Amino acid sequence: MKVHVANHPLISHKLTHLRDKGTDSPTFRRLVEELVTLLAYEATRDVRTTEVTVETPVTQTTGLIMAQPRPVVVPILRAGLGMLEGMTKLLPTAEVGFLGMVRDETTLQASTYANRLPEDLAGRQCFVLDPMLATGGTLVAAFNFLIERGATEITAICILAAPEGIDVLEKAFTNSNIPITIVTGALDEKLNEHGYIVPGLGDAGDRLYGVV
Repeated sequence: MKVHVANHPLISHKLTHLRDKGTDSPTFRRLVEELVTLLAYEATRDVRTTEVTVETPVTQTTGLIMAQPRPVVVPILRAGLGMLEGMTKLLPTAEVGFLGMVRDETTLQASTYANRLPEDLAGRQCFVLDPMLATGGTLVAAFNFLIERGATEITAICILAAPEGIDVLEKAFTNSNIPITIVTGALDEKLNEHGYIVPGLGDAGDRLYGVV
């Protein structure tokens, strides 16, 4: 498993405002969208392409276009939905599926309550969107769900990650032959006793959409 912490001044700038508890929901949503587009640029460096020939106004040349089958973007509901617009700006032709997952706040275990995904993901690159890689349970469950449907390459884009979550993922997929990459804006210090990332930015879903 590869972990890429995107080190860029604009990412750090936007993260700082996201962490600020005084940032209101409309501003928070806008910053998430902008930040995810920057992270998506890093996450798609190895997106599959195929060579084609085109006619320019001057001559004929070869170039690259995205290969078939198209990538699949999978936001984890509900907080991952706030990342979708920033991702599809960069990958407008990608297919979009959805996974509804909830974490039990007592056991910290994740369970799936809804999915809208292609039945067969064979040969597909999957980009999973989840703002916070905290305990790692949600992404382990999501990755296993995608692998069961035939996904052959998985990249997760997370705004923040905790070392504990990274460790859980590495242990869970040590023997997997599926290439897995985590792209994150920052690797924070730790998890607190409630399973929240420290210093973190609080509950991403609540800050995006308000408390439900």
